[in-house]
Amino acid sequence: SKHNPKVQFRAFDSIDNAPEERERGITIAVSHVEYETASRHYAHMDCPGHADYIKNMITGAAQMDGAILVVAATDGPMPQTREHILLARQVGVPAVVVFLNKCDMVEDAELLELVELEVRELLKSYQYPGDSIAVVKGSALQALNGDAKWEKTIDELMEAVDKNVPLPVRDIDKPFAMPIEDIFSISGRGTVVTGRIERGKVKVGEEIEIVGFRATQKKVVTGVEMFKKLLDEGLAGDNVGLLLRGTEKEDVERGQVVCKPGSITPHTKFKAEAYVLTKEEGGRHTPFFSGYRPQFYFRTTDVTGDMKLPAGVEMVMPGDNVSCEVTLITPVALEKGLRFAIREGGHTVGAGAVTEIIE
Repeated sequence: SKHNPKVQFRAFDSIDNAPEERERGITIAVSHVEYETASRHYAHMDCPGHADYIKNMITGAAQMDGAILVVAATDGPMPQTREHILLARQVGVPAVVVFLNKCDMVEDAELLELVELEVRELLKSYQYPGDSIAVVKGSALQALNGDAKWEKTIDELMEAVDKNVPLPVRDIDKPFAMPIEDIFSISGRGTVVTGRIERGKVKVGEEIEIVGFRATQKKVVTGVEMFKKLLDEGLAGDNVGLLLRGTEKEDVERGQVVCKPGSITPHTKFKAEAYVLTKEEGGRHTPFFSGYRPQFYFRTTDVTGDMKLPAGVEMVMPGDNVSCEVTLITPVALEKGLRFAIREGGHTVGAGAVTEIIE
């Protein structure tokens, strides 16, 4: 906050009392902080507890563009560190910068080097470029206390983040996709599908595909409507109705995705990382086993699927997170990184992210 009057100082213990948010029925304690460097504005999320991080990464509606991995130089990587890196890799966090904290408490330079090596090796074991990742050695506490030597390390950290976290592709520049929420037929004109455009843009006259549940169909958009006004195009974030030529109401259904041809494909089998709600969060009271058959809620609809647990995992308890393999009874428009809820009879009992498409 010293460098930039726009930045508000937040004491770390205010993060420990982070407000709880509900994302897909799951309670996560998460603290949002914003700050700016000379070239960028960052929205930064921090969680007080290990379980909150896991829930946040698995359910995270917002795709993370990068992560700062904080490792205490006095302890080196902890078991939790490994899990955070694995999850970052699984849910597709593209870039990591390391901050070795508490370096003021380690006098032996060789020891610091060993900790750095250990962190680099750990990152490499999860397919991050451990050799080239930026590692900044510092002390958050001494920087806060105004020690100039350590303050400089925070500037170094932000320079490293500016340099190593790539600029995200804006939603509007991605290929067009809109999950269908509702369908109306307009006599003499065709069928209108409505929904919120997830990404990209769509123009009148463009060819699109309808993906999921049945054979993929190609159609032409003959109208884009928003708030009863006719538009030339719809953009990411807009709630629109798309008029589709030569389409019957029976040809389409909620849960399908309208998209740029070839950009999304239907699948039934995938690997996922899932978090299972605790009883207190409104989840199950009992564990489940391999072969569990809940509904998987993707974008706008539920599909039944079968959950296979990894070898050696007997059961999953409420509050656990688990890697699993899911087979759906009908194909859905899927891609790596897509988030979903796990439901039983309309109640959310878990959340997950697709980590790999199998078929």
